[in-house]
Amino acid sequence: MDDSTLALALERIRSEYPKYRMPIVTELVKKNRDPYRVLISCLLSLRTKDEVTSLAQERLFREADTPQRMIEMKTERIEELIYPVGFYRNKARVVKDVSRTLIEEYRGRVPDDLDELLKLKGVGRKTANLVITMGYDKPGICVDTHVHRITNRFGYVKTGTPDETEMELRKKLPGEHWIEINDLLVTWGQNICKPVSPLCSGCVVLDLCERKGVQKSR
Repeated sequence: MDDSTLALALERIRSEYPKYRMPIVTELVKKNRDPYRVLISCLLSLRTKDEVTSLAQERLFREADTPQRMIEMKTERIEELIYPVGFYRNKARVVKDVSRTLIEEYRGRVPDDLDELLKLKGVGRKTANLVITMGYDKPGICVDTHVHRITNRFGYVKTGTPDETEMELRKKLPGEHWIEINDLLVTWGQNICKPVSPLCSGCVVLDLCERKGVQKSR
C-alpha cells in the first residue's frame, strides 16, 4: 500500500468512524483538553476496558484534578477511586509518583516534549504521544497494538513491534495523518479489523487492503 492508497483507506474509515464509540482518551479530550487529565487517564487505561477507565477517571478527577490535589490524597483513597482498573494498586502509586514529579521537576505542568514525558514513571511511547497529540494538539504518532496490526495488514509497513511501527511511520506517513491515525485505527481495530478473524466482509477498505497475515476472516 502506498501513500495515496493509505489516504483513501483513512478517508473511508473516517466516514465510518461516527458509527462507533471513540477511544476513551478521545472521549475525555472532547470534554476537557487538560494535558494532566489526558496523562492520568492514559495511565489508568493500560490493560483496562474503556468503560472501566471512563468511570474510574471520572471518580478520581471529582476529588483530585491537579498534581497538587493528587499528592495530598492518600494512596489508599486513589486505589478506592480507580478500582477495578487493571493493576489498580500499582497504578495508584504511579499516579501519585508522577504527580509528585510534575510538581518537583516541572512546576506542576505536564511536559509537551516526548523525551521529557518518557522520563516520567510508567509513561511509554504510546502514552507520551497521546499526551502530545491529544493534550497539546502537537504532531505525534501514537502507535498501539491496533495501529501496529492494521498498518502491517494494509502492507503499508513491515515491522515487528509497535515501537518499530512508530519509527517507520515517522519516516513515511504524511504529516496530515499523524494525529488522527490512532483514533481512526483504534476504533477500526476494536470493531472491524480485529486481532483474530477480522470482519473483512463488512470492511470498507477490503479492496485496498493487502490483508497481510490474515489467515481467517468473517
